[in-house]
Amino acid sequence: MQDETEDAIAELHAMLDRADSIVSFTGAGISTESGVPDFRTPGSPWMVNKPIPFEAFVQSREARIEAWRRKFVMDDHYRDAAPNIGHRALARLVADGRSPAIVTQNIDGLHQASGVPEDKVIELHGNGTYATCLSCGWRHELAAIRPAFEASGEPPACIMCAGPVKSATISFGQAMPQQHMMRAQELALECDLFLVVGSSLVVYPAATLPIIARRQGAKLVILNREPTDLDPIADLVIRAESGAALARLAS
Repeated sequence: MQDETEDAIAELHAMLDRADSIVSFTGAGISTESGVPDFRTPGSPWMVNKPIPFEAFVQSREARIEAWRRKFVMDDHYRDAAPNIGHRALARLVADGRSPAIVTQNIDGLHQASGVPEDKVIELHGNGTYATCLSCGWRHELAAIRPAFEASGEPPACIMCAGPVKSATISFGQAMPQQHMMRAQELALECDLFLVVGSSLVVYPAATLPIIARRQGAKLVILNREPTDLDPIADLVIRAESGAALARLAS
């Protein structure tokens, strides 16, 4: 099995060398290696601190208070998380001009922390490292929100319009960022290699992106510890940690 994995990793790098336009699509699996908990691992703190649905957040002051309490509990779980080898490897592809952008389902900001410019990270599910006003869109920094929330127990309100302020993630029931999804679809149509890293490919519509790329003629590689429903259409499937598989790129 180890020899098979090593052969698959060697084939991955050969495919990367041959490709002209590589789109990386990342999920929770790349960040668990940095200590960021995922949703599906048994005992995950996300099971205790589940995100509050968007409709409840908007309609209820009490729900907003609880959402912010859970938000800061989860932030403390991965406060010291830093980009790992996998993040740095994908950042290298962008820096070398071989990848136009990284599409991610993650909300941790670790791709940007690895050196990828913000305009080259397409965040389909938002970003948990800051907050925005739901009324006017003004950006609010967590460093200012947290002490005020912990001192008063009141949910934050926008300094510009007094509207409700929410973590800049996409909650259950909240509309996906259409501009980001459209850009991701365009990249899937234009690339010649679509590289899935650490995604279980069960969340839609994001999971349609590998299908779009494959139908357009791109090579599809899935690097994930567990099987996915799209494994049968992939050109290469690798069961390994992303850091180990991508280390050669990061060096």
